[in-house]
This record gives sequence, structure tokens and C-alpha cells, in this order.
Amino acid sequence: MATSSDETPKTPVTEPIPTPPPATTPPATRPPAAAPKKLRPTRISGTWIAILIAIVVLIFLLIFILQNGDNATIRFLWGEFSLPLGVALLFGAIGGAVLVAVVGAARILQLRRQAKRAATPTGRPATSSPARRES
Repeated sequence: MATSSDETPKTPVTEPIPTPPPATTPPATRPPAAAPKKLRPTRISGTWIAILIAIVVLIFLLIFILQNGDNATIRFLWGEFSLPLGVALLFGAIGGAVLVAVVGAARILQLRRQAKRAATPTGRPATSSPARRES
């Protein structure tokens, strides 16, 4: 006599059949792979890094100004005025940076003039005219 377990319909197995891993060639028989070229940094990437550094510096500068908000009396020549201490120091730093930039720019212009004079044998700037084409 058949039992109830024998009468249940058989369902197909839906489990995946294990497949063997793909065959790989041993490393000795593989063709040599080209060494990856090291990319040179571009101007844009340098600018990006400079911007990130500037942002960090500005954050520290903002924190400094906010923490030094007490008023300070500034006397310069015949004037006297009151500013928050952090702002006064910021103005002093900006003034120093502008002074250094002006002196540096003057020196660069001086060196360019000297280099231009040394490039010509007579000491005068060279006047170059476009070469004429012969037909």
C-alpha cells in the first residue's frame, strides 16, 4: 500500500548545479602585462590642491578672527580708530603681503629687463621683422 509521502508529486530540483571554476593559465605562461604609466600631475590638479589648502587656511583665519573679537584701539600716524583685534591683525598681514608682492614684482621686472638686454649683442632690445617668403 502506498503511503502519503509516496503519492506527493515530485518537483524538479531548482538548486544551481555547481560549476567548476574557470580554468586559469599559470602566471608563467601569461603574456607580460605592460607596466602602468605613472601619470604626471596637471596644472588643474595643482590648482585643485592649492584651492583646498587655501580653504583650510581661510577656515583657520576665520576661527582666529572670531576668537579675537575684543576691540583694540589702533593709532597710526595722526589717526586713531577702534577695530576688533582679529580684524586689525588681518589688515596688518594683508599690508605686509602687499608690500612683499610689490617688491617682488619690481625685482622680477628688473631681472627681465636685464635678461632682455643680455640677449642682444648691442645691448639694445632686438627688433625682429617677419621674414620675407621667396616664391
